[in-house]
Amino acid sequence: MSSFRLTQITDTHLSARFPDFTDNFDRISEHIAETRPDLVVNTGDLAFDGPDHPEDLHYARSLHNALGVACRYLPGNHDIGDNPTLLGAPSTQPASEQARQRFIAVFGEDRWRFDAAGWCFIGLNSLIMNTQLASEAEQQDWLASQLATLGGKPLAIFLHKPMYRDAPEDLEVAATSFRYVPMPVRSALGKMLNTVDLRLVACGHVHQRRDYTYHSVRHVWAPSAAFVIQSEEKQETIGIKEVGLVEYVFQPEGFEVRHVRARGQRDIDLHSVKSIAAMA
Repeated sequence: MSSFRLTQITDTHLSARFPDFTDNFDRISEHIAETRPDLVVNTGDLAFDGPDHPEDLHYARSLHNALGVACRYLPGNHDIGDNPTLLGAPSTQPASEQARQRFIAVFGEDRWRFDAAGWCFIGLNSLIMNTQLASEAEQQDWLASQLATLGGKPLAIFLHKPMYRDAPEDLEVAATSFRYVPMPVRSALGKMLNTVDLRLVACGHVHQRRDYTYHSVRHVWAPSAAFVIQSEEKQETIGIKEVGLVEYVFQPEGFEVRHVRARGQRDIDLHSVKSIAAMA
């Protein structure tokens, strides 16, 4: 295969309880039906509340099954809970092995590797990082074994959380530490990836579209498919607050990125959804 077309969606936050988010997903479904990529990757938060409402996971899977194209999935904090950070308040839904196993039962795996168009693609579970769960060490050993067999191929990494905001040495801040791969695991992961030809890190989580390059590695933050957080008090603007998706074309000599908004998608403000506002 000399060319490989991949569509990244993320933060779909699907639940039968929130039809507005399903409507935005339906618009993405129509776009995917028209464009027919080789693969769709959802980089996490497939469900609105997987830990407390496992039915949300099944609802999300049913809608992805209906896409009619091959899909791969990675968990987000709304699927299996959040990981601990050195700073900031502990999560009210900490990542757990029980929630991880529920995700695997529905979506099949929480990490993966495949090769296409001269590239290696690796998906990581960023929510077990820093948890000291047995699965965290297992994933680290697995990643080391995968990196050892790249054979010089360029690498694209997919995960839910951005590795960092601007640079690996960014200091953690209590108010925003939950947004990024936490320290100290971020440093260890960076050292592992520095040994290979890493070209792309693709993530979601922040609900903002962003695309920048740091030391020859392109970082693409896909926007949420479901909603934005307009309040600057609750989330400052880092990139562009809009819904959408990202399309990639990989070829042996490089890759292209296209930032897309599906026809009919709406920039729903999370805090304008009455049922959610009532829960706050």
